[in-house]
Amino acid sequence: MIEKYKKRFEELGLNTEILMNWKTVRKATIEVMGKKYQALRIVHNDALGPSKGGIRFHPQVTEEEVKFLSMAMSLKNSLMELPYGGAKGGVVVNPKELSKMELKMLSRKYSVTFHDMFGPWKDIPAPDVNTNPQIMAWMLDAYEKVTGTHAPATFTGKPVELGGIPLRQYSTSYGGFVIIEKIREMEGKVPVVAIQGSGNAGGNLGLLLQEVGYKVVAISDSKGGIYNKEGLDIKRVLQYKKENRTLADFPGVEHISNEELLTLDVDVLAPAALENQITTKNASDVKARWIVELANGPIAPDADDLVNGIIVPDILANSGGVIGSYLEWAYNLSGNFHDEEAMKEKLKRQVLKVFVELYQKDPKKMRENAIRKAVERIEKAEKLRC
Repeated sequence: MIEKYKKRFEELGLNTEILMNWKTVRKATIEVMGKKYQALRIVHNDALGPSKGGIRFHPQVTEEEVKFLSMAMSLKNSLMELPYGGAKGGVVVNPKELSKMELKMLSRKYSVTFHDMFGPWKDIPAPDVNTNPQIMAWMLDAYEKVTGTHAPATFTGKPVELGGIPLRQYSTSYGGFVIIEKIREMEGKVPVVAIQGSGNAGGNLGLLLQEVGYKVVAISDSKGGIYNKEGLDIKRVLQYKKENRTLADFPGVEHISNEELLTLDVDVLAPAALENQITTKNASDVKARWIVELANGPIAPDADDLVNGIIVPDILANSGGVIGSYLEWAYNLSGNFHDEEAMKEKLKRQVLKVFVELYQKDPKKMRENAIRKAVERIEKAEKLRC
């Protein structure tokens, strides 16, 4: 994966010295109840400020993946003009196979293992794939106990009772939502939408769209997707998944694969699951006019030019998550609380500012121009430090 991105960056004439250089790569083995788990925390760049990025628990976590994701965070934070660098963390584990006690112990031990890297002015983790506010609460408590401090700004995506903000729980989805609303305005019609993934990002996006009258015709989980050309009741779908832990037997719909979902004839496709879902093998089959990348890297770098639709790149489309984290962090540091609607307005204004700028410059080169703009800001910060 990394080599593909390096090749793509070189083709675009971008500064690979910044893009392909990681400040800290830390690995560890964490033991919980006799079982050992491989864990990582990687900082890509911190020229713009403390590094920021989520922690994922997934059986397919690799060093290469975490390196890519930390680089994406550097670019995302720079593009959105946030005072952050980029980082990412992960544990090679299937959390669905853990008891609550095992999950708690793994979360706390991860935080203790990497605690010297963390801090509100050093490196600030957040939730990612298969992690949530409760896991952030365990990590925060473990960090505070080992450091002997109260430091809520060290972790974002926390429960409200521990200094979190309500917006952060759906801010990734809200950023994608405001972009789709802008597309609705530009196109002069309500787009038909398909969403790959029904976790925090995909599920909340579906709910937000349903609330204002969109037709969401497809959604999926790791086992496959469901489709109804008349539209799905997303609230009912998510309730079913919560009760059954899968959409495999959801009634009254057509069951399709995740691969089939990606090629549906819709106005907007929102990949909101994992990376590398659209590759050179299926890119030319994607029929959506717009692809709004709510996941990180859902389109492989060598497949970009094969997609016919307009790509809203991940470092813009899912930036609502880190903007929400920034608002939580700033609140924790200052105690200056703003109500939820005011925070939503700040997030919306920043996302749309960048979206409109990139679209007006060239809708078919939004990713290239987004990365170029992000790298330029990091380069300036690096030079100012010399």
